[in-house]
Amino acid sequence: MSTDTPTRQARAGQLGTRAQVLLGQNGALVALIVLGAVMAFLSPVFLSTQNMLNIGVQAAVVAILAFGQTFVIVAAGIDLSVGSVAALAGIVTGYTASTMGINPIVAILAGLITGVAAGFISGALVAYGKLPAFIATLAMLSIARGLALVLSGGVPLAQPPAVAWLGQTIGGWLPVPVVIMIVFGVLAAFILNRTYTGRAMYAIGGNEEAARLSGINVKRQQLIIFSLAGVYSAVAGLVLAGRLASGQPQAASGYELDAIAAVVIGGASLAGGQGRAFGTFVGALVLAVIRNGLNLLNVSSFWQQVAIGVVIALAVLTDTLRRRRA
Repeated sequence: MSTDTPTRQARAGQLGTRAQVLLGQNGALVALIVLGAVMAFLSPVFLSTQNMLNIGVQAAVVAILAFGQTFVIVAAGIDLSVGSVAALAGIVTGYTASTMGINPIVAILAGLITGVAAGFISGALVAYGKLPAFIATLAMLSIARGLALVLSGGVPLAQPPAVAWLGQTIGGWLPVPVVIMIVFGVLAAFILNRTYTGRAMYAIGGNEEAARLSGINVKRQQLIIFSLAGVYSAVAGLVLAGRLASGQPQAASGYELDAIAAVVIGGASLAGGQGRAFGTFVGALVLAVIRNGLNLLNVSSFWQQVAIGVVIALAVLTDTLRRRRA
């Protein structure tokens, strides 16, 4: 009896600890399921196939931006420029193809290279200029948005058919943005879990000095990390330009906040060293489900902003409490 009771208590404690770990790792997924159940109860249209696809399309751009943001946040940084870089990539593609008359494939490559260049510059400011990531990317936010306005003259630019296709469907029902979101999500998971750069992200985010002493070239990795975020921003910008059928200089305004929110909701820590691509994907879906559900319930867009703000605050509070317990 006396030995049995402590053993049972120990097992119960282990089960409780495992449950807490599982809940901590999959809290966003639980929240998504609960949100889905509530919305399905309140609106019979919510679970329709068409609405599920609409949610996927609504989540796509934010999710792609958030995958790139995940790299930076895992490495204990932050990128405030992702929305502006996305807009600039769309404008560069439209300007190169429509105004300069260059081959559409070359124009798309120019848009992607723009994203890489913006990320590389931000990374260089952080790694070699010793600027805080917040300041470096805030500067890039202004620079990228300004360049988008200069190149476009403040008006939308037409996109080549190859970009317009990104906003269409495959087989008349499967949205291309959803496919791109899944492909780049899988790629992000691969980078985080199966590459040297991915392991370096976690090491730098956990302890930058320890990562440096262990032989990681932190400056080089920071360049790579911010460049990857730039690539993902450019892809998101092209997808958004395809959905809008034009390059908009003010496109993706405020999306950087949604991207950060998706990453944090997905379980990443703003202190670095923690985060998963799947969690980020779920976080983006949570935001999309909230917006979609509130639209179906005819809730004002003003109140939707309030709801999103509350969700962001709760996610950051949860992260803070989790780190204190750890």
